[in-house]
Amino acid sequence: MTVMRRALEFLVTRVFRSRIGIALVIAVSVLAVIGAARLVAGPGEFNTGLNRPSGPITTVDPDEGDDGVVEAPSPEPPAVAPGQLPPAQTAVRFAAAWLDHTTTEAAQWRSKLSTVSTPALMEKLAGAGPDDAPRARVTGEPAVRPRNATFAEVVIPLDGGILRLELVAPDGRWLVDAVDWERE
Repeated sequence: MTVMRRALEFLVTRVFRSRIGIALVIAVSVLAVIGAARLVAGPGEFNTGLNRPSGPITTVDPDEGDDGVVEAPSPEPPAVAPGQLPPAQTAVRFAAAWLDHTTTEAAQWRSKLSTVSTPALMEKLAGAGPDDAPRARVTGEPAVRPRNATFAEVVIPLDGGILRLELVAPDGRWLVDAVDWERE
């Protein structure tokens, strides 16, 4: 009993308190688990656990019809309240006021824009004036891209680039909410 007691005392007081001793115990434990797993698995070739299929993996019966989307649903047409302008006309009025350089006073220029703009856009344009807008002319018809009944994007070609306007109509009255000017 004395030998066994001294061996346990040596393990507890010296080996398990050192990093090397703990590393050795972990390594022996890992090897024991791997050895036990191999014994339980029995003889045979080493298998990585991945089965390689002989053909392509399919989750749909190939004899069934095409289940993909044939055509994306078209968005709702823009809703316009009675007596209000549709998004294209609102965008044209905004573009005309935005590109108007006959007015040199910033407050007067912004007041023209405010009739077809949201209050949020007017806050963003608080320090802007006609000199901040490009000196360009509209060269084509506006292209309306409705996203839903109350949100649309209108693209207006200009001689120096493209004017993109985002319009919203929460109550059926279309107003410009964002302006993006892309130069060509």
